[in-house]
Amino acid sequence: MVLLKCNLKTNKQGREINDHGSALFPIACYDEDLSSDPVPWHWHDELEAIVITEGCAIISAGSEQFTVKQGEGFFINAGILHAVYMQKSVGCRLHSIVFHPRLVGGSIDSIFWQNYIQPLLQNAALKCSHFDHSALWHQEIICAIETAWESTLTENAGYELQVRNALSQLVFLLNSNCPSVQSRPSDKEFRDADRMKTMLQYIQEHYSEELNTSRIAKSIMVSESECLRCFHHMIGIPPIQYVKQLRIQKAADLLLTTNKKVGAIGTECGFQDTSYFTKTFREMTGYTPGKYRKQKMQT
Repeated sequence: MVLLKCNLKTNKQGREINDHGSALFPIACYDEDLSSDPVPWHWHDELEAIVITEGCAIISAGSEQFTVKQGEGFFINAGILHAVYMQKSVGCRLHSIVFHPRLVGGSIDSIFWQNYIQPLLQNAALKCSHFDHSALWHQEIICAIETAWESTLTENAGYELQVRNALSQLVFLLNSNCPSVQSRPSDKEFRDADRMKTMLQYIQEHYSEELNTSRIAKSIMVSESECLRCFHHMIGIPPIQYVKQLRIQKAADLLLTTNKKVGAIGTECGFQDTSYFTKTFREMTGYTPGKYRKQKMQT
């Protein structure tokens, strides 16, 4: 089964809480239109593979940002903070597959897990990978992603085996061709990740209030410069930019799920000035709040 959109839900630390598939077959496939719903910053325990089918996407994974064009693919390892947006004025549609590593690896004491999944999960050099056709094996990976996606869509007899075979090929190609640094994250990386998740939780709880870098830094008892460094290192944007993105995401949800006035929604989401709210909303979505509500309600 392929879902048209993910309807992303996260906890206060940014961890996705959507179920992807079932315990028996832990995979979900999505056909996403980013012009309607960009994918905000989040992370999950599953692996994710993407193919851009129309337009162009901006994919941020950790502190790196990639422009991924139609026909290209992308991989995101487990536990990596990431976000996906369309390139302005271009539009974008994508196929994505989110699957638990055990779908390929089985139990942790199996040879499949120990020889293929464990090295992938522990590869510090493979947080993500962009398949832009610059290497011959990129096309093999893209074909494997599309095979798994199409098999999930059609659900023909034996499709579960076809999906698992295609994703096994994906894992094999990643392990065979990507640089490998087999190591546990350093204490500093663990600390940065914990700090980041705590700050994301704090912002989730207080985004409707007046927030600045100083207040966010105080939530984890560090200096403003350390807060800025952590955001830059982990997700590549300043904390206030993340706050803006979250506020606009929350406002977009309220525009479609309530009858509240635009000004009231802006205030509820932390914008004290309606003009600034409208300007920021247009910059991030391409629409004014009123036009966004009208267009999305008609589709």
